[in-house]
Order: sequence, then C-alpha cells, then structure tokens
Amino acid sequence: MADSYFPRWRRQSAAAEGSVVGTDERLAWPQMLAMGIQHVVAMFGSTVLAPLLMGFDPNLCIFMSGIGTLLFFVLVGGRVPSYLGSSFAFIGLVIAVTGYGGHGPNLNIPVALGGIIACGVVYAIIGLIVSAVGTRWIETLMPPVVTGAIVCVIGLNLAPIAVRGVSGSNFDSWMALVTVLCVGAVAVFARGMLQRLLILIGLLMAYVIYAIVTNGLGMAKPIDFSIVANAAWFGMPHFTAPVFDPHAMALLAPIAVILVAENLGHIKAVSAMTGQNLDRYIGRAFLGDGLATIVSGFAGGTGVTTYAENIGVMAVTKIYSTLVFVIAAVIALVLGFSPKFGAVIQTIPGPVLGGVSIVVFGLIAVTGARIWVVNKVDFSDNRNLIVAAVTLVLGAGDFSLKLGGLGLGGIGTATFGAIILYALLRRKPTQGPVA
Repeated sequence: MADSYFPRWRRQSAAAEGSVVGTDERLAWPQMLAMGIQHVVAMFGSTVLAPLLMGFDPNLCIFMSGIGTLLFFVLVGGRVPSYLGSSFAFIGLVIAVTGYGGHGPNLNIPVALGGIIACGVVYAIIGLIVSAVGTRWIETLMPPVVTGAIVCVIGLNLAPIAVRGVSGSNFDSWMALVTVLCVGAVAVFARGMLQRLLILIGLLMAYVIYAIVTNGLGMAKPIDFSIVANAAWFGMPHFTAPVFDPHAMALLAPIAVILVAENLGHIKAVSAMTGQNLDRYIGRAFLGDGLATIVSGFAGGTGVTTYAENIGVMAVTKIYSTLVFVIAAVIALVLGFSPKFGAVIQTIPGPVLGGVSIVVFGLIAVTGARIWVVNKVDFSDNRNLIVAAVTLVLGAGDFSLKLGGLGLGGIGTATFGAIILYALLRRKPTQGPVA
C-alpha cells in the first residue's frame, strides 16, 4: 500500500515517554501545545530582531512566519520538521538597497520587497530543478564539510549581536549570564516535559528574577507593564505592496544560494538527529521555502528561511513531530493579529532575551559541528580543513566583500567562499594535516 501524502502521526505510548518522538509521531495534545509555544519562543528573538534591523513591521513578520511555515509543511507533506522565520541573510543587502538608517520604519521597504520576491523565485526554481534531477549536483557543490561550516557560521555570525545586546551595562551582562544559567539548569537538572521546555521555562525563570530585582528591589530599570494595558487585543498587520526595481532585484536574488545552503544544512542536520533519510524531500523543501519567501515579500514581510534555532530546540528535546510546527505556526498567526502580544514581548527585558539568544545561537553553531561529526568529515584531509577553517573565520568575523554593485556580508561571503573554495580544492591530491 502506497504511503499517504501526509503521515498519520501515531500517538507515542506512555511506556515510551521521554524517548525520541519521531516526525510521524505525536505526544498528548497539551504537551504538543507546550512544545509549539516553546518553538514560538525559540524563533521569536530572530524573527523579530531581523525585521527590526531592516525597519520592517515585526508583528507582520511573525504573521508571515506562520503562513510560510504552513506553506512549507504542505509542500513537504508534513515529512520535514522545520519552522520558517525571518532570514538574517537579507539584512546587509536590504539596508544597502533601501538606505535604511537603522531607526524607526524603513520608508523604502517596497523596493526591498521586489528584491525579496526575486530571490524567492530563484530559490523556487532551484527547488523545481532539484525535484526533477535530484540533489547530486547540490551535494557535489555543498558536501557535509561545506553545509556544516555554513550552518556553524550562522550561529557564530549572530553571536556578536547577542553579546552586544547585553553589554550596555554591568547589570545587563550579569542578568544575561543568569538567564543562561536558568536555561542550562533546566536543560541539565529538570526531567520530563520541563526539561523539554528548557527555553521557555528558562526564559520565564529569568523574567521573574529580573522583575524581582528591578521592580521589587529597584536595582535597575523596572519592567513597564503599562504598554500591555494600553495595547489593543486585536489589530490587523500592516501590509505593504512591493516595487520591482531591477537593481534591487539583481542584488537580492543571489541570496537564494545562501538560503539553499542553509536549508540543505538544516535538512541534513535533522536527518542526522532523527536517523531518517530526508533527501527525497529536499527539492520540495527548497520550493516550499522559496514560495514562502515570495508570499512574504508580496505581503510586506522579510525573506524567510528554515530556522536553525528550532532545530537546536529539537536537538535538545528529541521531539521531531512535524505537527508541533503546525501548532507553532497557528500560534504565530494568532499573535500576528494581536498588538497586545507585541506589547507583552516588548516587556521582556533585553538582557533576558539576549541571554536566551546566546544559548540558541550557540546551539546553531553546535548543530553545524554535529553535521561534521555525524557525516564523519575527515579533517586530516587538508581540503576539508582549509574549507572549514576559512569559512568559520569569514563568517564569525563578518568579512564583507563588494564586487561592483554587489555586496556580501559575513554569512554571504562565508557561504560563497565555502562553495567556491571546496570546488577549487576538490581535485587536489590529499596530503597530511596542516601542522
């Protein structure tokens, strides 16, 4: 009997509680809801931070992340666990084409949207090609040493953002470390469902500690809850129509290569964690991500990508059920219509959110290293050693390049650098390790 398009998601037995939950399994619905909330928390920092850095509406981007995740879920037949959120790969070039100054709304967002849509179209075309001819050519260009380095670089490249966010004062720095300890304590010492909700529980613990220390003891700036009381419960997201400027489209379209590398790396990471070969869904995953980026661009949102933050959560919780991401997406849709939710999120102290970001971005970097370990990448091969070493430094150091009108930030430079460097060195004879 042929497999159905969607899995049947059998309920995991009580005897198996605490073990790995497969992509085609589920827990009890209250636990599934809790896990969905945790994935929303995991994606929230980046899905809000990326649009803020580019001058986009964060509430709209949350809404479009839910739309994109559901679209991705349908395209892959519910077989690949992934959440789609705002991509950091667009930040540098969006700022360049819009001239955004970094404060308040970006008045030139329509121009960027046209470029985001162009990128989504290129990405979707790559997905169709992969679906038709297979992934061998992609894997030749981006073997595990390359995809692992690129995924690792994303975490390392984002690390300075998290650190700068908690370096405003000595109190902020200490509070961020307290948050890291809260998440770490839950991860190590909690058991059962509490342990699997480590990000959410750790954040709540740190939030309470911050409120006690500031609102209660007056040691620093207190949390202002008045913005929550004054916010409306319901409000429509602010949609924006795109403008198709050829220059912006030419600059942003090549970002599709970075998104391909991210997505491929994420699928390989999930395959390694679940023990399932998901290669046959790679083309559909690219297509789903590309279409989600196109839809987001037409609505006024950022380009989207599969989120390593959520893969990091899966790595810790061992819960890979794709239904969790449907729940997370529906929660994001609801929250996107609620200005009051946006106000609640605004009350999360920067040091607390920064501390959580330190943990999550670190998990991204480790996920990249996990790809190397699982695929037994041979670092006695100088080719692999040089590709990984150069890629990590380019990305972590945010090395930027300009070629004519085309500019690449750290992630972009590292991505293209890894692909090109591996291609140039792949026919060289293998020698001993570098001393």
